[in-house]
Amino acid sequence: MDVDDTYRTITKASEEVLFKDKNSKFFGYVYPVTSEEEVKDHLEELKKKHHSARHWCYAWQLGKTSPHYRANDDGEPSNSAGMPIYGQIQSFDVTNILIVVVRYFGGVKLGVGGLINAYRTAAQMALETSKIVTRTIDVKFEIAFDYPEMNKVMRVIKENNLNVVDQILELDCRIIILVRKKEAERIYEKFDATYKVQIKELEDQ
Repeated sequence: MDVDDTYRTITKASEEVLFKDKNSKFFGYVYPVTSEEEVKDHLEELKKKHHSARHWCYAWQLGKTSPHYRANDDGEPSNSAGMPIYGQIQSFDVTNILIVVVRYFGGVKLGVGGLINAYRTAAQMALETSKIVTRTIDVKFEIAFDYPEMNKVMRVIKENNLNVVDQILELDCRIIILVRKKEAERIYEKFDATYKVQIKELEDQ
């Protein structure tokens, strides 16, 4: 079974981009986000920065395996802003991302087609200035064992080149490892079959 265990995202906020159409200005921004709380923070920050703008339209997507998203037109005609922005998230195939396009009205109405084009273009320009990286989707396991079993556990970790993210090595030992999703089942079984060693999957926070 081929498991898709990678996702694409960005590591830092994009540069500000500007798209103009008939005197309206559309400023585009992209941010890496991991929670709706962070989305709110970035929106508040932009509303302070562009306090005299008309609209702060945005779309975000969170999650690696089954992502969820939201698109917001912020007062623009229905589906003329949020969804064209979200369309760029889909076409660049990125997640854990927020795109905001701030509009200053220039006195001339653009019509729905003009708005869709402007919001889509500003979002695309902002994504094009961002460095998109591919990351692996990892499963986190906790391995629990008594100190005498240490060598056995360490041998499996070394042989499989596993990524240890935390360890408590006392009488009761605990090691937290990250394993690529497609390797997870095999590694789980390896530790599960090792005498006197417990392994359990930890929920991703």
